[in-house]
This record gives sequence, structure tokens and C-alpha cells, in this order.
Amino acid sequence: MEIQVLGPLSAAVNGDSIVPTAGKPRQVLALLALYPSRVVPVSTLMEEIWGTELPQSAMTTLQTYIMQLRRYLGTAMGPGAPGAAKDVLATRHGGYMLQIPPESADVYTYERLVAEGQQAFEEGKDEQAARCFRQALSLWQGPALVDVRLGPVLSIEVTRLEESRLMTIERRIDADLRLGRHAELIAELTDLIARHPQHEGLHAQAMVALYRSGRQASALDVYRKLRTGLIEEIGVEPSPQLQNLHQAMLAVDPELDVVAGPRRGSTFDRYAA
Repeated sequence: MEIQVLGPLSAAVNGDSIVPTAGKPRQVLALLALYPSRVVPVSTLMEEIWGTELPQSAMTTLQTYIMQLRRYLGTAMGPGAPGAAKDVLATRHGGYMLQIPPESADVYTYERLVAEGQQAFEEGKDEQAARCFRQALSLWQGPALVDVRLGPVLSIEVTRLEESRLMTIERRIDADLRLGRHAELIAELTDLIARHPQHEGLHAQAMVALYRSGRQASALDVYRKLRTGLIEEIGVEPSPQLQNLHQAMLAVDPELDVVAGPRRGSTFDRYAA
């Protein structure tokens, strides 16, 4: 079985899709797919489908959804595997689980690559870190579970994954900046700060990339626009880190041209007070 949640929901056995068209069974499959080889409690599945207002028939209806998913599984697995659907979508005490190798799910591979990239990043192995982060990000085919109705549980999971994706992008750019790839990053960062107009980490990266590319005025303009937006929209000044970076640029601090100095933190934290 191969499962993808980093984009539209996809689950296939021997090349045949087992994703139901009905909304609630899709939610059940999506939640199980996020936790391969782990038990998802019945209470969690019910909360995802119905929230806090459970119908009297909740347990019976959930069992029906599980039966439907097993029927799809059985059809895809073929007549030569009788009863195997129950082994794959297994009943466990208090819940259900997809009993498949974790690496069958893209979310597992993504999180493993992110962890490997973060370790390499912290050890100053910038080329390896950038490579791991790129491989992790390449698994995304669009917003997580973009074609699944999100209940309260899946909403939290999707938010977590999207935050992780943005953080991974930021760490990958940090590694690329430390490798001297500032000019290559300008177009990507210009798009990112337009999409995330209050994200200070991305703005710091855009400022550094522009500055190192000989575009000091453009770098300072990024700061000016962010500061104006923060003051007008939420009434706050940029963080001390960003203010320190701005002052360093005004002073033409030679430290700004250091690609990968002894401090191995992020671009943003490098200018912490």
C-alpha cells in the first residue's frame, strides 16, 4: 500500500485506489493514514466525524465506515487474499489501525527527512541539510489533505503539517544562505514574504539575500514595508532580531557578508540581542 496525505488524499493497493468518494469514510481513512501502524482511538475517530455532538448511532455508523474501507481494500487486494483486509485495517483494543510499514506513508518519510535535515543543520553540515530538506519538501503535492473535509482532529493535524512545511522551507533557505546561494533565493523569498507578510524569519532571509547580492536599498525596503505593516495592522515594532539586522545593514557591518560563520543558528536568530 502507498498512502499520500501531503496533497490530495491518495491510497492505493497494487495500483488500485481504495479512497472512498463519500466524505466521512474519507475522513476516517485520512486520519488512519496519518498514523500508520499506530492505533487511532474510536473516540478520536468519532470526534473527527461528529465533533462533540455524537449521534446515538455513532458506533454503528463508524463500524459501517470501517466495513466500507475494508471492502475497498479487499477488492484491491484480490480474491487470493481472503480476510487480509481485516489484517491491514485491523481492529485493536479501543480503536483501529492501518497495519502497514510506516514508510508506505509520505508523511512518515517527510518527517524522517526533516529530522535528518535538522540534525545535519545543527551540526553545520549545510549541504546535507539542504538536500534532506529539499527531498522532504518534494513529497508535497499541494496543501495537506486538500480534498478531504476537515473535522476538528484533522484540522489540527493539517495545521501542524503546514506549519512544519513552512518551517522546513525556512530551514532549507537558512542552509542555502550559509552555502552562499543568496542570489538564487531572491525570487523565492520575494514570493514567500508576499504570501506571509508578517513572518519575520522569512523577511530576515530576504533582507540578507538581497544585501549579499549588492541590493542594500532593496533589503532596507523589505524592512520598511514589514515595519509599516506591523505598526498599522497590530501596533507593534519588528522584533529586536530584525531591528538589529536592520541596524547592521545601515552600518554596513562586515559580519553580514559572512556566509557560514561559527554561529550555526538560523538567519533570524543570528541577530538575537
